[in-house]
Amino acid sequence: MTPKLFDRLALPVIGSPLFIISNPDLVIAQCKAGIVGSFPALNARPQGLLDEWLHRITEDLAAHNRDHPDAPAAPFAVNQIVHKSNDRLEADLATCAKWQVPIVITSLGAREDLNTAVHGWGGITLHDVIDDRFARKAIEKGADGLIAVAAGAGGHAGKLSPFAIVQEIRQWFDGPLALSGSIATGGAVLAAQAMGADFAYIGSPFIATTEANAAPEYKQSIVASRAADIVYSNLFTGVHGNYLRASIEAAGLDPDALPEGDLKTMDFGGGNGSKAKAWRDIWGSGQGIGVVDRVESVADRVARLVGEYRAAKARLTG
Repeated sequence: MTPKLFDRLALPVIGSPLFIISNPDLVIAQCKAGIVGSFPALNARPQGLLDEWLHRITEDLAAHNRDHPDAPAAPFAVNQIVHKSNDRLEADLATCAKWQVPIVITSLGAREDLNTAVHGWGGITLHDVIDDRFARKAIEKGADGLIAVAAGAGGHAGKLSPFAIVQEIRQWFDGPLALSGSIATGGAVLAAQAMGADFAYIGSPFIATTEANAAPEYKQSIVASRAADIVYSNLFTGVHGNYLRASIEAAGLDPDALPEGDLKTMDFGGGNGSKAKAWRDIWGSGQGIGVVDRVESVADRVARLVGEYRAAKARLTG
């Protein structure tokens, strides 16, 4: 069963948190368009900026809801990196508690005390996982729902087929489940639901939007690239992820001969460290970008997804 929190969605989509790229402009636009908007807490640098971001998002969405009672905004989410190198986690969680963030997405570690804290202010937690083993651990530690990160997803991604990971999780878990991995059309959103997921988790297409905090060259590279232009590597952060070939070549590296990364060097500290630089210079992207043919507003992109979703349903029902 999905929480009532999601009843206001125009489309069963969660906009995934994009490191560096997701900012209040993007999140607010996504929520107003009727999908869950999200951002990594670490995007707000320094840490004190997180309070300002949450203030603005909360107030803007509340004003929108007052002005549009028949079409309220979707809820928003904040992504917390739970890895031990994130020295901001406790401070960021306290700021989220202050603003009673409705959805917290956790990554790179599941903690029972974090889930308990979020439940304490009435929020829910979704944990992203790359296989069934991690999914079971997350639910055992109190997560309300799961995000299955399948092969082809942008950024840190798993290697399993979306069919494999969803059907394994659905053998034992009937709570909220989102699917991530190359979803870029309304038809793919419907396919995720047909497979057993409640939501599609979409990131890369929103890089090529006017509201996204991405360089113009990055946005155009998303438009110009296709699935064959995505490289899977653990060199840049110590965790395997998908990246745009053009950005790797621009950094003077051979995308076809990248050395192995080291998990021990993974660092998500609160300062402007090496990981921020890596993700600024080496551009993450999923394999679904071949259908992204223009840079447009979030409202227009979501409207297209809604139209495609309805058309796909109509085709299936004849």
